[in-house]
Amino acid sequence: EELADTVMAYQPDADRERLLLAYDFAKEKHGTQLRQSGDPYYSHPVRVATLLSSIKLDQATILAGLLHDTVEDCDDVSLEDIERLFGSDVAFLVDGVTKLGQLEYQSEASKQAENFQKFILATVSDIRVLLVKLADRMHNMRTLQYKKKEDSRRRVARETMDLYAPLARRIGLHYVASEMEDLSFEFLNPEAREQILHQLAALDDENKEDLARVRLSIRELMDQNEVQCRIKGRRKEPYSIWRKLEKKSISILEVADIFGFRVIDETVPD
Repeated sequence: EELADTVMAYQPDADRERLLLAYDFAKEKHGTQLRQSGDPYYSHPVRVATLLSSIKLDQATILAGLLHDTVEDCDDVSLEDIERLFGSDVAFLVDGVTKLGQLEYQSEASKQAENFQKFILATVSDIRVLLVKLADRMHNMRTLQYKKKEDSRRRVARETMDLYAPLARRIGLHYVASEMEDLSFEFLNPEAREQILHQLAALDDENKEDLARVRLSIRELMDQNEVQCRIKGRRKEPYSIWRKLEKKSISILEVADIFGFRVIDETVPD
């Protein structure tokens, strides 16, 4: 119901009953399957669909998010069943996500990774297929700690870092790419990440008053000039900091843009 409410809020002509039917279908077909976390398997497609609804994708993409694993993981579901119940557009997307999941990435060489990214982009004829796959990978990364074997965790993290984060960045989903990179970093180099987080906590403490003052100064300047805007503060992610430290051989105190502010205004002239 919550997912349907979210979709209906930005797409009023969406078919509420069809959204609820897809949820029930996924829940029924995944049945007693469990994720390694112990959660019912159907909770995964629901999270994927929720991520897709957060960027206001169309109903067909939300349905594909709910159904994306049914053909591959459920013995009694065919692509024809999906098409009959939910339409050819949804079946096309589910088929695309299934095929994308069957591609195997094995090399860690950066050139190979770049070629594989290009291959995926060339293979995907509808960008919505890639968006479902990115949402699927994002939720898998958020629950990666439940994978029992360390080498499996590292393999998925490496693939995410080399392929899916760059693909997200290529299509403009920078916040998705940043989270994927940082989640991957946690499994690929936990010691370095922990050290950076420790240093960031100290910097946060040290700069708290300055950051509040900067934000207030920007707000006053905008108000004086009657600029309607939102001011967003952000701290650089641990992986992004580590990459800069490695590339430039500097210390964290020499990184100039650990803290930044973004002013989002209403018009181009402003």
